[in-house]
Amino acid sequence: MFVRAYLWLIVVALNATAFAQTPNPTAVFNQYCTTCHNARLKTAGFVLDPNELSQMSAKAEIWEKVVKKLRTNAMPPAGAPRPDQATYDAVASVLETELDRAAAAKPHPGRLPLLHRLSRTEYQNAIRDLLAIDALPKEMDYSLLLPPDNSSSGFDNLADLLFVSPTTMDRYLDAAERLSRLAVGDPTIPVMVNTYRLAQELPQDARVEELPFGTRGGVAIHTSFPVDGEYSVKVDVAGAARDPHQFEISVDGERVQLANVGGPTEFRIPVKAGPRLVGVTFIERSEAREEATLRPRMRGRGNQPALASVTISGPYDGQTPNDTPSRRRIFVCSTQDLPCAKQILSTLERRAYRRPVTDGDLQDLLPFYTAGRTEAGFDRGIQRALERLLVSPQFLFRAERDPANLAPGTAYRITDLELASRLSFFLWSSIPDDELLEAAARGKLKDPVVLEKQTLRMLTDARSESMVTNFAAQWLFLRDIEAKQPDGLSFPDFDEGLRGAMHRETELFLDSVLRENRSVLDLLTANYTFVNARLAKHYGIPNIEGSFFRRVTFPEGSMRGGLLGQGSILTLTSYATRTSPVVRGKWVLENLLSAAPPPPPPNIPALKTEGAEPGKSLSMREAMTKHRAESSCASCHARMDPIGFAMENFDAIGRWREKDAGNSIDASGALPDGSKFNGLAGLKQALLKHPEQFAGTVAEKLLMYAIGRNTQYYDAPAVRAIVRESAKNNYTFSSLIMGVVKSTPFQMREAQ
Repeated sequence: MFVRAYLWLIVVALNATAFAQTPNPTAVFNQYCTTCHNARLKTAGFVLDPNELSQMSAKAEIWEKVVKKLRTNAMPPAGAPRPDQATYDAVASVLETELDRAAAAKPHPGRLPLLHRLSRTEYQNAIRDLLAIDALPKEMDYSLLLPPDNSSSGFDNLADLLFVSPTTMDRYLDAAERLSRLAVGDPTIPVMVNTYRLAQELPQDARVEELPFGTRGGVAIHTSFPVDGEYSVKVDVAGAARDPHQFEISVDGERVQLANVGGPTEFRIPVKAGPRLVGVTFIERSEAREEATLRPRMRGRGNQPALASVTISGPYDGQTPNDTPSRRRIFVCSTQDLPCAKQILSTLERRAYRRPVTDGDLQDLLPFYTAGRTEAGFDRGIQRALERLLVSPQFLFRAERDPANLAPGTAYRITDLELASRLSFFLWSSIPDDELLEAAARGKLKDPVVLEKQTLRMLTDARSESMVTNFAAQWLFLRDIEAKQPDGLSFPDFDEGLRGAMHRETELFLDSVLRENRSVLDLLTANYTFVNARLAKHYGIPNIEGSFFRRVTFPEGSMRGGLLGQGSILTLTSYATRTSPVVRGKWVLENLLSAAPPPPPPNIPALKTEGAEPGKSLSMREAMTKHRAESSCASCHARMDPIGFAMENFDAIGRWREKDAGNSIDASGALPDGSKFNGLAGLKQALLKHPEQFAGTVAEKLLMYAIGRNTQYYDAPAVRAIVRESAKNNYTFSSLIMGVVKSTPFQMREAQ
């Protein structure tokens, strides 16, 4: 008994000591903050009253802003007196603890519209999984069928932006007709003319992936043929050839035509319906190859011909196909009577509507089936009913209904079927599969064990690739690389082959972190990447041949590891003629640390790079030093520029360099908290001093993408909970995803 009492006194004493050492938030705010953010000055329109600490939950929005400023060391501004790091952390922790406690006592899942339209990407994936249609003919590409979606914070799947105009509805009607005819294999489908053009500067000196060995250049076309029949393939060759050259046309790897350059260019070939790989490529010549003749680009084609375009048109004399992936998916019975039609349509409805089907659902489609069958038989009846299904609001929208008699503002758990849709559109950007739907229909998905099992299963499925191609590509603005056009005079080596390789490198790298369930910190620190010969040459990596990508490990001390050393990121954060420390620094702050600087003030003068002496240019650091001399610019530039300067050894297309404008590059810098670093390696170390900040950004972006709305101040406790739990697993990708799935915003909604 005495020992227990003694130990108790020790614990009390230790707690009292710790409490005494914790800074008083009121005193800290009075010392460092209220001199500017008071009721009289209202600097930046923000008033901070430390006396309101006792009412923190009532002013949660204000205090969450304070937490973010403290965690990113954004305030006080550079040059003003600042507390030490321990005080920053301690005061932020005090605020977070109280805010999290209040959030747990009264959950605030936020408001979402009752209807959430599928984005264009989600529609495309839903068609793929509903009808087993993956690749489309060029004339039916989704970018032509449907308008682009609006985006906010980088994401185009946010519910508030996905409205439907009359014009958009017309496009959906047209898409439904075209897709239903393609899926069923309608032999009366009109002739389609699909032209595939190759960029003028695309190198064609090596074998194209997916095409046979012993070939060079050309194009591999993934497309779907609607019916069995003949199709025309017209080949347009650019450039004259001094010696004879041959090209071949293949379907699924089997040669169907061999021709000489300079001879006939249009051929009729029989093709079976379904998804096919059409290859048009040159036969590689066996003589010794010279660099001067192996660059068939607009800038010096040499003596080798290059493929300019391929046009595929048809079908001609089309016949209803006997077997395609889409027909197997649709026609689940073969008796071609009314019971069979009902079975087909109810199966399609269950998957398309993401829920069990009612008799009323079936009655909506049967009149269209009957009319189509009367017109041209059973297949036409199914096609007409399918066309109607594809424009149903129950397919185009994700609907979540409030329970009856629930007071507005009340937080409640969504149903299992609604949870299944949230989960599938989060992980797959598509509809739930049968297994997930079955678990939801039985009311089992809400069970945490079942939910975790389903989440892990879905992450191992190939459809989770959308976490890379949709989520990560939007989060990192990777898609912007397609619109970047580096100046041809400044960067003559940049071409479409290099652009494509940069994009693919980052996709494969992101996929490896997801598939191998690595820590998201590896996105910054990994010592490997994926390259083909074109990209390896750009990076100066020896002994890499061929067009296929392979994983390479960097030697110790390499600057290439992680996202910040990849050509895609470095190119999309540069201007056409030069690098931009501001753009690069802003990209890191916004996308990796969730600490975006405020918008720049109006009428900012252009950056001047001319030196005092005629013909002498300033280095980027010298030009930026002069540019940010204005006091209105200094505070933001103090945060952005050092990060951007750390990446200055990479030029505007991601090549390594030692000098800029003839001057040795100074890649040193300091963060607002005073910590100094040198180069990209030093920047990475500085970013990882507080790994929870980067992990928190990933969690916040995942949550925003998962729930389909911008995150708000009341989501911050959920993000912190996700990060704390993920820290136990070293911030693995799956642990962050699991945290999102288990979070209040993901599993609940607020009654309207």
